[in-house]
Amino acid sequence: MKLKKNIATSEAGFVFNPATGDSFAASPLAAEILELLKAGQAPAAIQASLLARYEVSASQLQRDWDDLMAQLHQFQLLES
Repeated sequence: MKLKKNIATSEAGFVFNPATGDSFAASPLAAEILELLKAGQAPAAIQASLLARYEVSASQLQRDWDDLMAQLHQFQLLES
C-alpha cells in the first residue's frame, strides 16, 4: 500500500491530488502516516511504530487504520 507519487502533502496536513483537483486537510497523525506511506514505509512498520508511541490497543489501531485506508482509497490517493 503506497501513496500515489503525484500526491502533494505538506507538514501542515494539506493533501492535494492533481489528478482530480481535490484537496483535503488531514489530522497531524494522518499527515504523518501519509508522509511515511509516501516515503515507501511498510504499513506494518508504521503500525508497529504507532503501537509503541501511543496508548492504543492493536485492535483499535487496526480499525482506525482500516478506516483511514478506506478513505484514502475512496479519494483515489493510493496506488492500485
